[in-house]
Amino acid sequence: TLDRSSAASDVYKRQVSAQATYGSDDFRSIVPRFSQSALQANQGLVVLIRQIAAQKQATPAQIALAWLLAQAPWIVPIPGTTKLHRLEENLGGADITLDAFELKAIDTALAQIRIEGERYPEALKARVGR
Repeated sequence: TLDRSSAASDVYKRQVSAQATYGSDDFRSIVPRFSQSALQANQGLVVLIRQIAAQKQATPAQIALAWLLAQAPWIVPIPGTTKLHRLEENLGGADITLDAFELKAIDTALAQIRIEGERYPEALKARVGR
């Protein structure tokens, strides 16, 4: 099963599109959540997050992080990156407050969309204990 926080952190970060392809040197090329069928199936959520991001003058990644932070005071997202500009972008998510309507829209979308694709390939799933 997929938890909602992993859906938020993986599916609607950056510029995910249904037509995205990844080179063999890109980790996403082996991740089921980034297969063509999963990307297509998850587009409803991606579109909603992009709309909220545009309204907030933020990036989809920042909205994803703001949503995670709004779930409970003890949640601390740990987004992975090797690029300083992505770290700075991610930190900006802590400055965004989603209102009740925006949170409800995301929750409704998550309830209506079956997030397609596992977070990790089988070989790595065993290593992370999920």
